[in-house]
Amino acid sequence: MHIIFDQAELRYGDRVALKALTLSLSERRIGVIGLNGSGKTSFARLIAGLAKPTSGTVTLDGLDTVADEKAARAKTGFIFQNPGHQIILPIIREDVALGPKSRGLPAAEIDRVVDEALSRFGISDLAGRRPHELSGGELQLAALAAVCVNRPDVVIFDEPTNQLDLKNRARVKAAIDGLAEQAVVISHDLDLVENFGRVLVFHEGALAFDGAGQDAIARYREIAGC
Repeated sequence: MHIIFDQAELRYGDRVALKALTLSLSERRIGVIGLNGSGKTSFARLIAGLAKPTSGTVTLDGLDTVADEKAARAKTGFIFQNPGHQIILPIIREDVALGPKSRGLPAAEIDRVVDEALSRFGISDLAGRRPHELSGGELQLAALAAVCVNRPDVVIFDEPTNQLDLKNRARVKAAIDGLAEQAVVISHDLDLVENFGRVLVFHEGALAFDGAGQDAIARYREIAGC
C-alpha cells in the first residue's frame, strides 16, 4: 500500500503532537522509533484514521483519511499497546468473528474465515479461552487474528513486544515477519526493527531520520545519548 503524508500536522490545542510532515511510504516493513512523546504514536494514529490531521492530508492508496474516512480505515488494522483493551467479547473466537459478522457474512463463511485466522497465527487452541486467561503474547496474536480476519492492507503495531518474555516475543516477532500485509511497527525494541528496510526516527514531534534499520538505530542512540 502507498501511504502519503502531505504537509500533515497534528495539534491538540496549542501543543504540536506532530509537525508538518511530507512523506511517502510503500515498503513492506516500516519501523518507527523515538523517545517517549516524540510523535511516533501520533504518526501511526494518523495512518489508521484514529486521529485527523489538523492541516495537510494523509492518503492511503489515494484515499484521504478524512474525506474518504470509512474506505481508508477499512485498509488499516491497529494493534494497541495493550491488546487486551481491544478484545471486547468474552471468548476469543467470538471476538475474532466480530468483524466478519459486522460485514454480514453468512454463518458458514464466518466460521471458515475465523478458523483460518486462528490457524494462521497458531492459536486455534485458544478459540474457546477468555482474554484474562491468556499471556501477553497470546493476547497480541489474538488481537492480530481479529484484525487480519478483516483483510486490511496495512497492520499498525504499537509496542507489540512490550513486557513480553523471550518466548512470547519470539512468537510475536515471527508473526510480524510472516505477515503478507504491510506492517508499520512502533517499538522501543530495537532488535525488532533492526533488519527493516526502512525505519523512521521521530524526535520532538518531527521526523529526525529516515533510512535503513541499523542506520536509524544509530541515529536514535545519538538522540537518546546512549
